[in-house]
Amino acid sequence: MNAKTLEIAAAARPAAPLTAAALGFVGHGLVRPECVLASAAGDLFTADWRGGVAHLRPDGHQALYAGPGPDGLALKPNGIALLRDGSFLLAHLGDDAGGVFRLQRDGQVAPWLQRVDGVDLPPTNFVTEDAAGSFWVTVSTRLKPRALGYRRSCNDGFIVRVDARGAAIAADGLGYTNEVAVHPSGQWLYVNETFARRLSRFALRANGSLGAKEVVTEFGPGTFPDGLAFDEEGHAWVVSIVSNRLIRVAPDGRQTLWLEEADAAHLAWVEAAYDAGTMGRSHLDGAPTKALRNISSIAFAGPDRRTAVLGCLLGDRLATLPLPVAGIAPTHWSFV
Repeated sequence: MNAKTLEIAAAARPAAPLTAAALGFVGHGLVRPECVLASAAGDLFTADWRGGVAHLRPDGHQALYAGPGPDGLALKPNGIALLRDGSFLLAHLGDDAGGVFRLQRDGQVAPWLQRVDGVDLPPTNFVTEDAAGSFWVTVSTRLKPRALGYRRSCNDGFIVRVDARGAAIAADGLGYTNEVAVHPSGQWLYVNETFARRLSRFALRANGSLGAKEVVTEFGPGTFPDGLAFDEEGHAWVVSIVSNRLIRVAPDGRQTLWLEEADAAHLAWVEAAYDAGTMGRSHLDGAPTKALRNISSIAFAGPDRRTAVLGCLLGDRLATLPLPVAGIAPTHWSFV
């Protein structure tokens, strides 16, 4: 499947990739729950294209926090971040414009980040806070429409760092920038480059700046890395859209395919379009799979953080999967 063999130490490795039969599900009536967060209290939060964040409580009840943006803007949250005061940051994946907005639970919305280095933010993919209190924001491509970035040649994505000094582009020239995460060591910022098909990282310097990009691993046919999270052993868990793959990546780049639900004919059609440089929205939105509806993100949930919860692009609920290793506690883990 890949330039680097899918392998891992034998401990806890599945004999074969798990299938949909291993899954559970939570939630109902969600609208494009692309990004999912989990907390120590058992709450799940997910982006929702009804204009905000859906809250899945441990008792099974759900709430929707949503409201219009400035001038009646219909928000399209992609990545979300939970803040200490219970509000959220939303990365707005608009048709023509982006930015990051702050959403209160009563539905009030205010701009949080609209311009960087003197330029309005294009459609914005992801936002997250690290343990040092810095925020990382990603823009996948400057191309319009964004589907023009669904190419191997895409190289105009970037990462923004926001801290007490303000906002600045910290890394540029990326192959469709998607989720980012700080390694448990605190020494690296990892990033998925979706249509360049690679997981990369940057040395994270003490002053918050980034070193030169290093490629951790490259993915092969059918894998388009989107979501990203780390476990307590320092391995990255990468979620692939289109093929519904969950891949564990060791620190040296070795890969283990953990979960997959894909339609061979659909993948062949997507690969042909990708190779021809004609891939578009229909290739992402037309996946015929039944259980995993184009998975896009991962959160480690449960009291021991050994339950994977998977966000998705096309479903109205979240898939869950038991894992043999705990995920690291994210910055927001104790927030309520």
